[in-house]
Amino acid sequence: MRKGNESQPSYTAPMRRLTGTDRLCVALDQGLRTLLLPARTERPRPQADVPDEPLDADAQRESAALMRVNHVGEVCAQALYSAQSLTTRNPSLREHLEHAAQEEEDHLNWTASRICELDGRTSLLNPLWWGGAFGIGLMAGLAGDKWSLGFVVETERQVEAHLVSHLERLPRGDQSSRAIVAQMATDEAAHAQAARAAGAAELPTPIKTLMTLAAKVMTTTAHRI
Repeated sequence: MRKGNESQPSYTAPMRRLTGTDRLCVALDQGLRTLLLPARTERPRPQADVPDEPLDADAQRESAALMRVNHVGEVCAQALYSAQSLTTRNPSLREHLEHAAQEEEDHLNWTASRICELDGRTSLLNPLWWGGAFGIGLMAGLAGDKWSLGFVVETERQVEAHLVSHLERLPRGDQSSRAIVAQMATDEAAHAQAARAAGAAELPTPIKTLMTLAAKVMTTTAHRI
């Protein structure tokens, strides 16, 4: 008979490796969280060095619209990175993509909170943006890791340029939005650099052009809807 003070042997069940179907379910779950729940953040929201100036109604609407566009970009980023993580078989690359996605989730949180402060709203078409970006991410991932990374480089390059343009378009008195956008631009440049270092291939010019046109459609539509 075992004595009462003897400890029972511990048993830890071995962890089952995730299958492709498992990973797809995880990606879709993440998509629902992106669209329906407040984004998690690991970093505090950037703060301006100087206080905001009062915004008139037109300036406030413009700030809210620009931040809505930036929020849509982060919804798309979550979908893209999720799809690319799903398709790669390289654990190191998957970890790289997941890390970048976490920083993009910070951006998602920051832009959403600023939109709320501006009495604006996020895009009504967010499910459409997420679905389209997820499909594009799948195609990029299935083309191979070096092309998937090349897609990251070009996407982040275009996003960084887009954010820099927003620093010019945002009302001068909206220092809170400008602080957020400036940090986002810095992060996007770092993501592109990391992807280059990981072995990204240079995308063909026609692909870059198509990406630019698709981004133009998204930003123009999201500014209004």
